Amino acid sequence: MIYLDNSATTRPYQDVLNAFVTINEQYYANPASIHEKGVEANQLLTRAREQIGEVLHTKGEHIIFTSGGTESNNLAIFGLTEQHQHIGKHIITTAIEHPSVLNPIAKLAEQGYEVTYLAVNKEGQISLKALQQALRKDTVLVSIMHVNNEMGAIQPIQAIARLVKTQSRAFLHVDAIQSFGKLPISFQDGMDVMTVSGHKIHALKGTGILAFANRPLLVPQLLGGGQEHGLRSGTVAVAQNVVLAKAMRIAKREQAMNEMKYRKYQHQLMEVLGCFQDVQMISTKQCAPHIITFSIKELRGEIIINALQKEGVIASTSSACSSKQQTESHVLQALKVDTAYRKGVVRLSLGSLLTDEEIQQACHKIKQVIASLKGE
Repeated sequence: MIYLDNSATTRPYQDVLNAFVTINEQYYANPASIHEKGVEANQLLTRAREQIGEVLHTKGEHIIFTSGGTESNNLAIFGLTEQHQHIGKHIITTAIEHPSVLNPIAKLAEQGYEVTYLAVNKEGQISLKALQQALRKDTVLVSIMHVNNEMGAIQPIQAIARLVKTQSRAFLHVDAIQSFGKLPISFQDGMDVMTVSGHKIHALKGTGILAFANRPLLVPQLLGGGQEHGLRSGTVAVAQNVVLAKAMRIAKREQAMNEMKYRKYQHQLMEVLGCFQDVQMISTKQCAPHIITFSIKELRGEIIINALQKEGVIASTSSACSSKQQTESHVLQALKVDTAYRKGVVRLSLGSLLTDEEIQQACHKIKQVIASLKGE
């Protein structure tokens, strides 16, 4: 099988799995315990926190370990808005955010917050002018993802950060789940808060971080033993988070090399898809290098996915979070994709374990499958 669904999840690195087993065998104590074993576990966890801080250009104490992207996004949105209500109750986001951002914001709207949803162009990018016009004195939070999970649109985070910082008191939260390890991203870009998920970068499911440029100031959403600086209660999973730090270091070290590889693979796949008249590219060459999203006119995505799977190519219809739902993608609606193409969307997403040979085989099989489905 050629696995092209890495934006949904990745296969863990073997080094990550080996380290996970070793740490569980040797550092199994609760890191909050005061005995020797607990102190050893806490020291290991503290080092992992510092390593992540180095990767993201922040301090180790500015890292909160979570269960993954959804929890991190929820904690950022609910925690920051509740902590800083004195600034105001206006939120800015985009029309193409992940549901783990859109749904919490919708919940806040029910509670009296005013929300501005920025539109996007055909390449999935917001207008900086529209953002500038939307910013207000009472804007408390701007939440904008770096790379869209369904079609790979890249937002200009540095320019966004400059606007937010110079024209408001708002906090800028960036969902970097699809960009970390694929494109350069760190607190040098100017955001206040960043979300990263472990299973997107060959770490383990159930791991993630909410990272801050400065000392975290937010209202905790999980109450209990006061772990994670009192901001996220629950016994901290030492092994999972230590190997998350390991995977983040690997992703950072190999980012530039992988970006070049992904661009090459993206070009090869787009070249094959461009041979067919009724295939519309949803992703563009300006999108992130690891996502190639396309649609075939008047065909359902499920049919295409099943046909590809029979030929040994694993892909998805959109994001894994929405692929089993019957509702139409809010991203396709925001992009104003023609209705004839909205049901036949397929996302190919690349990972660092792919080889040149696998991509060559995938190109051949994708070409065969599309030609067969179109009767050519």
